[in-house]
Amino acid sequence: MIEIGIDPILFEIGSFAIGWHGIFVILAVIVGIVVSLRLAKGDGIDRGSIYSIAPWAILGGILGARLFHVLDSLSFYATDPVAMLRFWDGGLSIFGAILGGTLAGAIYARVSRLSLGHLADLVAPGLILAQAVGRIGCTINGDAYGTPTSLPWAFVYTHPDAYAALGVPGHPAPVYEIIWDLLVFAVIWRLRGRIKLEGSLFLVYLSLYSFGRFFIEFTRALPSPQYQINVGVLHEAHFIALLVLAVCVPLLIYRMRRPRVLAEPSVEGED
Repeated sequence: MIEIGIDPILFEIGSFAIGWHGIFVILAVIVGIVVSLRLAKGDGIDRGSIYSIAPWAILGGILGARLFHVLDSLSFYATDPVAMLRFWDGGLSIFGAILGGTLAGAIYARVSRLSLGHLADLVAPGLILAQAVGRIGCTINGDAYGTPTSLPWAFVYTHPDAYAALGVPGHPAPVYEIIWDLLVFAVIWRLRGRIKLEGSLFLVYLSLYSFGRFFIEFTRALPSPQYQINVGVLHEAHFIALLVLAVCVPLLIYRMRRPRVLAEPSVEGED
């Protein structure tokens, strides 16, 4: 077993605490922006567009992440509505962050008359790499902890402030996701420039991440009874992953097949 006894709080300033999770979320944002800027430099996109869209995508991501979490545990927040605003206490949905940030970025691109598909493809590698960095914070503080297991790589959290159940060996679910994120990053990096239809690379990113996330969720501990979207062993992330796949995969297939159909010569009048 692998013991994790790190204090989730890095340091405190008065009543304000700075945790490892927050540090790695900030690092994740920086990584996503830096990777996107480097790709923009060699892709003919004005780097100013990345600087302009980043704040809106970040804001949309935060709002989406919190909204999805609140909706999933509405019965809890109904008794304490003010707690909905205390996102620094924890409770952010990565799927909500992805979808919220995507929506905000799409709106900005539309208003600014930027090529949405081209921009989405550009930021896809940075997004998935940022997700991997962000999950390091979850690994340290025990957030998104896994179901009990006797596997030799099980994590055992020993610090009293960890989010995970203390002393219980569990699947390192965040580490599984980090590994999957890096694999997805490698795939979409390899596909850059090979998929010509704008927006298709972003659809590949969403599809691959959702596919892996669906199965990784089975290694995560079931949400507490306060959560609303919970049917048997399936919970919120399972259903969102299925919804994303149901939208992205058919759309991707349609977009990949459409140019071939248009390119095929008509057979009318052939002998």
